[in-house]
Amino acid sequence: MLRRRDLLAALPSGALAMLGCRSETPPRGEPASSAPAPEARDVLSVVAASTTKDGAGVKLSRTLGGKGLPLLDPFLLLDEIHSDDPRDFQAGFPRHPHRGFETVTYMIDGAIEHRDSVGNHGRLEGGAIQWMTAGRGILHSEMPDASVGRIFGLQLWVNLPKRLKWTEPRYQDIGPANVPELSAEGGVVRVAAGSAFGSRGPVEGIAVAPTMLDVTVPPGATFTLELPATQAAFAYLLEGALELGASRRRVARRELAVLGGGATIVARAASEQGRMLILAADPIGEPVARRGPFVMNTEAELDQAFDDYRNGRIG
Repeated sequence: MLRRRDLLAALPSGALAMLGCRSETPPRGEPASSAPAPEARDVLSVVAASTTKDGAGVKLSRTLGGKGLPLLDPFLLLDEIHSDDPRDFQAGFPRHPHRGFETVTYMIDGAIEHRDSVGNHGRLEGGAIQWMTAGRGILHSEMPDASVGRIFGLQLWVNLPKRLKWTEPRYQDIGPANVPELSAEGGVVRVAAGSAFGSRGPVEGIAVAPTMLDVTVPPGATFTLELPATQAAFAYLLEGALELGASRRRVARRELAVLGGGATIVARAASEQGRMLILAADPIGEPVARRGPFVMNTEAELDQAFDDYRNGRIG
């Protein structure tokens, strides 16, 4: 399977600047299409990452789940771990509980070892995905491998609807080779979840049926993606910068853009390459009560979760 840099290198000279762009004037002899172009989602707000610590002292960059953006239904949290200094991450995330939602770990570089209270154990390396459904409750640990000397990864929290908060816990551990990577409308796309450009991601059976894409847009290219207009969506910049939406709002590294209504995401790369994570899903539309490692619908359910944890009824 071709990797991202191979796909970019394989495009002919001049194709990058034109890939995914539509000419404003139709070729001579061909009538202009009467169909209107899909409405592009514009940027409602941009949230810059704030530095914080979690776990046993891991240094994080947080955009979603903080004061600037508490949640974007059904997405609850987005943290980035990115460092070449093991002191920033080697303490890791020792054994801790979760209930009522799903955690998604997306590794770009480095490695993390995970274990849980029902006997699962694995290692996530660059390009891997783990989608964990905590459901009624699980205890687990996530410990970065400091011997690698670097780490670059993200953790996303996705809510579960009330009817599924008590489901059995489960994991989907997906290796890099199982994530489709393809040349698409103006860039290179890894399809982690959902469907895009004729490919379907390997993550299955997720309640909110999200789309999760890792998209690289080379200099001078325009990337376009059609999504259901009903879905909440955001883009998080992993590297470089991109101009998003009809207003061409510039969004840079470690910034999250909340995208408004419309049927199409449009991202343009100017003089530098941009790489972004796109997340989209239909909102759940239920009350959200969250405290620490638990996400439920009411405060009473949170109290019950903490009581269950203290009395050994989780995991």
